Amino acid sequence: MSYIEQIDKTRIPQHVAIIMDGNGRWAKQRGKERTYGHQAGAETVQKITEDAARLGIKYLTLYTFSTENWNRPQDEVAALMNLLLDSIEEETLMKNNIRFGIIGDFNKLPMEVQKSLTLCMEHTAKNTGMSLILALSYSSRWEITEAVRQIAIQVKTGEISSEQITDELIASHLSTNFMPDPDLLIRTGGEIRLSNYLLWQCAYSELYFCDTFWPDFDKEEFYKAIYEYQQRERRFGKTSEQIS
Repeated sequence: MSYIEQIDKTRIPQHVAIIMDGNGRWAKQRGKERTYGHQAGAETVQKITEDAARLGIKYLTLYTFSTENWNRPQDEVAALMNLLLDSIEEETLMKNNIRFGIIGDFNKLPMEVQKSLTLCMEHTAKNTGMSLILALSYSSRWEITEAVRQIAIQVKTGEISSEQITDELIASHLSTNFMPDPDLLIRTGGEIRLSNYLLWQCAYSELYFCDTFWPDFDKEEFYKAIYEYQQRERRFGKTSEQIS
């Protein structure tokens, strides 16, 4: 029986975050350059985005390029930036009523990429379906550092006092302040770590790790992750008796 038939359609996670890992190793297994794997991974993004929208997921956040990825070989970084330009298909977003957004250090991206992504955000801004969020030039340490810097300035200028600093205030200064924390975080590729991704936001997220490389991560794998999520009891620090 397919996992899609076992999913409870009334308990779909609102926000799914994905660490798309394994493109390079997938390509290496086939005797190809790493960029070949990134191209295949971009095709998977299109498919999973459409599957997520059909399921009724409200936010899909994809770890696309970390701040640490700038340290990769320049030719790979350049190829990734070019691929990014080619892979954002506005027609697909419009057809599926998907709103497009970015989190991360946007100003570090090449100007051509910034312009293309900005246009896509503007053109899809009125869409009312799922939000597809790409984490680009993003890391949690960068994000939290920026939030602390902003709050420190507010304290210094007297806009707020140190006693007013709460979890909610910090969250409001994060780049994800417009959406709920992830219910489910998926990581493909066999690694079992968060790699500096949404560390604050994933405090109570359900984590799902699989060995499948991202280019091979198909809808059945995706549905399996959703099914596994639905089998867990989310207590948020409470007891089972309190939840029930």
